[in-house]
Amino acid sequence: MTDFLSDDTNEASYRRCFRDPIPEIFDAARYLDAAVSAHLAGQNGIAEELIKLADMSEIREWTESIWGSKSPYVKFREVLNSPPVLSRDQRIEVRMPTEAEKSHLHERDGYHCRFCGMPVIRKEIRVALKKLYPNALLWGRRNIEQHAAFQAMWLQYDHLLPHSRGGSNELDNIVITCAPCNFGRMDKLMEEVGIADPRDWEPVRSSWDGLERLVNFQQHR
Repeated sequence: MTDFLSDDTNEASYRRCFRDPIPEIFDAARYLDAAVSAHLAGQNGIAEELIKLADMSEIREWTESIWGSKSPYVKFREVLNSPPVLSRDQRIEVRMPTEAEKSHLHERDGYHCRFCGMPVIRKEIRVALKKLYPNALLWGRRNIEQHAAFQAMWLQYDHLLPHSRGGSNELDNIVITCAPCNFGRMDKLMEEVGIADPRDWEPVRSSWDGLERLVNFQQHR
């Protein structure tokens, strides 16, 4: 299967992410990539089994270790003269990018987290696959009830200067990330959690398409 690992070794003064992605995440990406290929080839049984294989407990444990309230990987430190958390009426009204802006971000960043580099998948892809394979792609209300790979690889539009701290929707302030890197940081500045600015290095480039060919195929049927 396709190799989605990056060999980018650019150094930064801070760490790039809270915790490096574990190998099982990239294994899951390969399973899901193969599942979509199987589905498009009419091999639905194989696709379903591959989606189930990607739901690994090791991935769930990795995710929970980052965004849990007692995460050993997320350490806060005070930064002098940092912008305060604003009240809701003081924040920029529009929080999320438009569809056109999202398309630009996908073209610029691809489908890898700009912090940790792991493959990511849009919510719309997950929803489409869940409709096709509801018994394989579980997605309940609680974290424990959600498919581990899709949970970890959930594509986010992350404000580098958080929206709650006055961050704008300018595209230079938004990057594509995975859910753990986004929710692990929450409303903290990168400096406050010791994370380097991902704009200092190039996005990961690979053959990983975020499983977008699934919806592209459906739209052209």
